[in-house]
Parts: sequence; C-alpha cells; structure tokens
Amino acid sequence: MITAHQLEVRVGARLLMDDVSFRVGAGDKVGLVGRNGAGKTTLTKILSGEALPASGNVTSNGEVGYLPQDPRTGDPEVIAKDRILSARGLDTIVARMRKAEEMMTSEKANEREKAMRRYSRAQDEMQAAGGYAAESEAATIASSLGIPERILEQPLKTLSGGQRRRVELARILFSSAEVLILDEPTNHLDADSIIWLRDFLKAYSGGFIVISHDNDLLAATVNKVMHLDANRQAMDVYNMGWKNYLVQRETDEKRRKRERMNAENKAKTLTDQANKMRAKATKAQAAQSMLKRAEKLMAGIEGERQSDKVAAIAFPKPAPCGKTPLTGEGLSKTYGSLEVFTGVDLAIDRGSRVVILGLNGAGKTTLLRILGGVDQADSGEVVPGHGLKIGYYAQEHETLDVKRTVLENMQSAAPQLTDTEARSVLGSFLFSGDDVHKPAGVLSGGEKTRLALASLVVSAANVLLLDEPTNNLDPASREEVLGAIRAYEGAIILVTHDEGAVHALEPDRVLLLPDGTEDLWNPDYADLVSLA
Repeated sequence: MITAHQLEVRVGARLLMDDVSFRVGAGDKVGLVGRNGAGKTTLTKILSGEALPASGNVTSNGEVGYLPQDPRTGDPEVIAKDRILSARGLDTIVARMRKAEEMMTSEKANEREKAMRRYSRAQDEMQAAGGYAAESEAATIASSLGIPERILEQPLKTLSGGQRRRVELARILFSSAEVLILDEPTNHLDADSIIWLRDFLKAYSGGFIVISHDNDLLAATVNKVMHLDANRQAMDVYNMGWKNYLVQRETDEKRRKRERMNAENKAKTLTDQANKMRAKATKAQAAQSMLKRAEKLMAGIEGERQSDKVAAIAFPKPAPCGKTPLTGEGLSKTYGSLEVFTGVDLAIDRGSRVVILGLNGAGKTTLLRILGGVDQADSGEVVPGHGLKIGYYAQEHETLDVKRTVLENMQSAAPQLTDTEARSVLGSFLFSGDDVHKPAGVLSGGEKTRLALASLVVSAANVLLLDEPTNNLDPASREEVLGAIRAYEGAIILVTHDEGAVHALEPDRVLLLPDGTEDLWNPDYADLVSLA
C-alpha cells in the first residue's frame, strides 16, 4: 500500500502539483494520466522512493515494484535470466548451486563433501523461495513478453533498449511486490505481448499505478483514474473505470466552463455597476465594496481548463543531396556467438520512405545505429552519398547528454544557432523560461522525446532515421509527429510498432530483418507492424 500526504512536486522552480493526497491499496488499479510534462513520471519516481517531493511525504507498506521509462538499470555483465530471477533473490541462490556443482568435481574428498553441504543448503533455500516452479514462472513471463530463450542467456550489455526494457518488465512482474508502478509498460511490446500484459494486470491481486497512452490497456485494467492537470497544478481522483472516467471528465469540464461563465457574468455586472457609482462621492464606498465582491467571486471559482499546448513539430527542409545519399553494403552484426543479421544491403534514394520490420531482437535498432554512425558493423560498410545529412532519433534518447541542460543539448545539436534562436526553437517545443536550464536527465519520457525531436528540426537532415518516434507521447503530440512524417520531403527510414506511424509514412519499400529481404510495400505488410 502507498499513501501520499500533501505532496508538493516541483521540477526546478516550476510547480507541477500542490497539496496532493491519495492512497493506493490492494486491488486499486490506477491509471495515472495527464499531458506530457504534467508530472506523471516525476510523481512515480517519488512514489517509488527514487526522488523526494518538495514537501509532503510518501509512506509504503510492503514491496513496491517500479518500472521506469529508462531500462538501463542493473549490472550490464549479468545475464538477462539472472536479472529477472534477482527480483526474488533467486539469482544468488542459483549462482551458489552452480559453484557448488563445480566444486563437486574436485579430486579432494573434503572439498566434495563441503560442496555437497553447500549445494544442499542452497537447494533448501531454493525450495523455500518457490523452487524450480519459480524459475519456470519467470521463464513463462519472459516468453509471454516476447523474450526468447537465447536472449535470456545473454548479458544485459548485448541487448537492445527494447529488449532491456522487456527484461525489466519481466523482472517487476515476477517480483513479490504488493504494488506495481509501471511507466509506459507497453513500449517495445508486440501485439500478443500487450494482450498478455492486459490479462496479467486484470488478474493481478495487488495494487498498481500505470502510466500509459494505450487506451485499450487502461479500459481493460483500471478501476481508478488519477488525472494530473498541469494548468491547475492539481490532481483529480476518479473512483471508476476508464470509460466512465472519460464521460465524467467531459462532464466536469463542462461544469467548470459553465461555472466560470456565470461567475464572469456576475462579476462583470458588479464591476460595471461599481464603475458607474464611483463617479459619485457619496457612493464611492459602496462601489469599492462591489469591486471586492467581484474579485472574491472570481477567486472562488475554479478556472476552465485552458487548451493544453502542443509542440508544433515540423521536420526541416532537407539539404540538397545526390540521387542516393545513403547506401549500406553487406552489413552484418553479431554479439558474441549470436548472429543478429548478416549481408544486409540497402540503398536509400532521395525522398524514399522505408519501414524496417522484424520480430523483437531481429536487429532493427542495431541497424539504425549502424546507419547513423553510432555503432560499427562487423562486416560491410555504410557509404555516404553526396551531400548526406543524417538526423537520428534514438528510441532511448541516447543522443541526448543527460548531464547537460536542455539548452546545452540544443546548442550542441545546432551550434550555428544563437542563444536567442535556440531558445526560440525550444519554446516551440514547450521548453520556456527556467525549463531550458533543466538537466536532460530529469526530463520525463515525453519531454525527452520533444527535446530529441527539436534537435532534428534544426538539423537540415535529408535522411531521417526514426526509431519508435511516437513512444511516450500523448495523443495530441503523437498527431503532431505523424503530421511531420507526412509532410517531410527527405528520406525516412522508420522503425515502429505504431501502425499509425506507418500509415503516415506511406512507405514505398519494406526491409525485413534478420534476413535483410527488401520488397516493395504492399498493404499485407501492415498486419506485421504491431507484431514486429
């Protein structure tokens, strides 16, 4: 159970919410919603104990399982299977059993006897922790989230961002936590895994808080909604399911608008009357009293929710380039003994639009990183054509320097801009005032997405490499990105699970991994997008 009491939450000097109190107990399945930048991720960090509020306090009884947006946690040398098992401490028990097994082969009798005793103790601990049934349960969860057996045997450092995130999600779901805090858990999941996750959360006996832009997930699982209103720095709690919440939310907004209009009309009448009376000395005191009543009336009425601002996103006019600005010849990549893909050839012509499809782990992100010059292929080469300017959007925002501020990241991406010009661009992406001095590391997933997109806007790129560009975005911001994809005149290579992004792209070709097969786009491939 988690209890929050009179929380004040800030990012720098900016107030996100004030005097917020709530309780999440067993059986409370909460959808935490609000526009990008409203403070959802910041609040979940506070609830999980990873950050502190400006004032107020959070108490929790029992274990809390927290899935952050950034999956880069845990020792990178640990294999994925052990990372999942560590949620119940099974990884250390298994490690002791393996070491004891090795010692049992010793030629010395006393060492073999010592090893057998150690193995027996570890085996008893294993049984107390759920035994091999627990290992089987962990394997089932991993498989249901699209993590194949070969990935479970790899060190975390060899996994893509999407694979790391699925391993962390499996670890949290395998844990014994009474309350789960899940920040965008469907990111990087295919359609089958999302359906499985919905069923898991529906059946979950504990409580959970989930941040998600997946309406189907919210509709299927939550019985309570907490809405963060960035305009009022407040939280509204609705003790109802998602569909009823949407109806009630609209009703509340209409009520606020009606109350605001009535208050404004009454205040205007009082003000007009006071202005007429002030001209007469004998009625000056009465006029002043009317003005005070008008001010009090307006102060006591909750304002109508302002239209939420949306970043106006338009990708840059591409710089001139040759007919084929980017070519990949015989590209191959392996991690240890694991072959990701081999012999991939592609030629990106000026203005072409290519979508890369493949199951999770097929190497889609790896290929984009190679094309973007972030990683090197084991064999083959990337050949830049005349005038090539690449703009790379990384799904985990690796292109951002988390230790530098928002403004410093922008100036690094576009050194040709003056300070005023850089601030102007950031302002169009909703970073204004003190926001530009925040370290990129404290930004929410949606805010990092906006900053990364802002860097693309000033790049003059003629080939965009877009890796899951709609992740972490609220519906209005997602529509802006889709509009930018539609309007862009340069070449785009897209990796996405978002069918809407593929429709916006209107691809002319598809590249299928890991085989590297290239084909002309046809509608039949659209069915593979959510599965890829």
